[in-house]
Amino acid sequence: MGQRTLLPDVGEVVLDQLKVQGRDRLVMVLRPAATGSVCPMCRRTCRRIHSWYSRRLSDLPWEGIPVQIELRVRRLFCDSRDCGQRIFTERLPQTAHRYARRTSRLSIALEQITLALGGSAGSRLAAQLGILTSGSTLLRQLRHRPVVDPSQAPRVLGIDDWAWRKGHRYGTILCDLERGKVIDLLPERSSESTEQWLRTHPGTEIISRDRASLYTEAATKAAPQAVQVADRWHLLHNLSETLVDVLRPHHRLLTEAARTVAKKATEAPVQPATARATTSPRAYHMQEQSRERRLARYQAVMELVRQGVSQREITRQCEMSRKTVRGWIRTQDFPERKQGNHSSTVDPYRDYLEMRRQQGCSNGAQLWRELRARGFTGRPRTLRDWLRKHNSSRKSPGEQKLSAPVLPSTSPRQIAWLLLKEPEDARSFLEELYRQSMEIAAVASAAREFCRMVRERDAAAWPLWRQAAASGPLAGFAKHLCRDEAAFLAALQQPWSNGPVEGHIHRLKLIKRSMYGRAKFDLLRLRVVNAA
Repeated sequence: MGQRTLLPDVGEVVLDQLKVQGRDRLVMVLRPAATGSVCPMCRRTCRRIHSWYSRRLSDLPWEGIPVQIELRVRRLFCDSRDCGQRIFTERLPQTAHRYARRTSRLSIALEQITLALGGSAGSRLAAQLGILTSGSTLLRQLRHRPVVDPSQAPRVLGIDDWAWRKGHRYGTILCDLERGKVIDLLPERSSESTEQWLRTHPGTEIISRDRASLYTEAATKAAPQAVQVADRWHLLHNLSETLVDVLRPHHRLLTEAARTVAKKATEAPVQPATARATTSPRAYHMQEQSRERRLARYQAVMELVRQGVSQREITRQCEMSRKTVRGWIRTQDFPERKQGNHSSTVDPYRDYLEMRRQQGCSNGAQLWRELRARGFTGRPRTLRDWLRKHNSSRKSPGEQKLSAPVLPSTSPRQIAWLLLKEPEDARSFLEELYRQSMEIAAVASAAREFCRMVRERDAAAWPLWRQAAASGPLAGFAKHLCRDEAAFLAALQQPWSNGPVEGHIHRLKLIKRSMYGRAKFDLLRLRVVNAA
């Protein structure tokens, strides 16, 4: 950054006078510093003056005070006989552009404000800084700034999609991974548009992408010499999704393993009556009614499946989402509601309430008034419900009540996470699960080996893993990897990934949402590509 001065450019202009206009405006009278000027046509220096005229320009404010410049500019004669420009106006490009109403440095400042905040928000910030301009003016000025289109693509290119509207419409973002900068946006996600961009911008040596087939096809056709690198995060994500699909048909087995571990931990069978003691009779009755309704809908869906009705028709007849119907069909078992353990606003005062109970105080109204003095903001009913719930589970010296064991979550997605991570607190559950199902044990071992291979970049282990997985539940996942084997092996050998691209997509989302959808693609592209 160059040295800051009060004048727009000390090499071009000289301060003649500084005036105060009214109570809230400063006026600087400037004139050119050079004795002559260069003819814009023949590039010859001329000094013979034809006339003078004044330009009024807005400049950066001083401590929030607006500044106006009166710039005295010369018209000069061009004495060259071969030049067709007889009279010209001298140019001061570092101070102001031709026909401009503001200085160059003020225009640059407004462009930066618009790139960061947009029109309306940028106008509000500019007003706080002492610059009076509208949001429409800021956007119009930004649109005059072109996007520099490189003649060649970067050496290392990252490609990914971004959502105009999630699930409906997508675009494409292209990033230079070496510089960490967005170089272009495409308004659509298609193989044709990506292929056309790559053909018009040759020179790419490495392309990092996710596992979308359209980008694979475009890169293969337009840049066959480039090394394609599959993103490692997407590889692990695809593995976890495959593992979840493998576990879905075993939902009942997962629940049985969790119950077995819970029984061993408590050394006593679970008492259903104790489990519902913490729930009021009315709430328990409503839960049972809700479960019966869901069970009836589940049975109706499965009956239609046995009749050979399509998922689309089942969705229409039962008035359900296709995602729910698809999940029920995959699971082949009625999904029970998860029993959540919700926190309460009374929990921070648990120790105080226990002390008052030991002192013999069980009056809910009195305890509520005492908690109010300690900062409790809840209602008396909240405290009464909390006391009823915890009084039912207290253990007195004379009678010991067994509480229901807390079952581990048996969601296929959470079990998949446990199989990959194998945390210490879930070891007993996993051992029981492996004992009951050798298939799940084999799948978990293969999945962990794949994660190790990706994290340690062990490309030598790929042939053995591929051969072992070909005969198991991960055969489909291995088959898809074989189709993209070159990109997968490059991911284990190259340091590049789509992580920086995902960061730029996050920034793009923030910019798009701050524009409230009222601007077109050209403005979004300007803000994303030109932003620092």
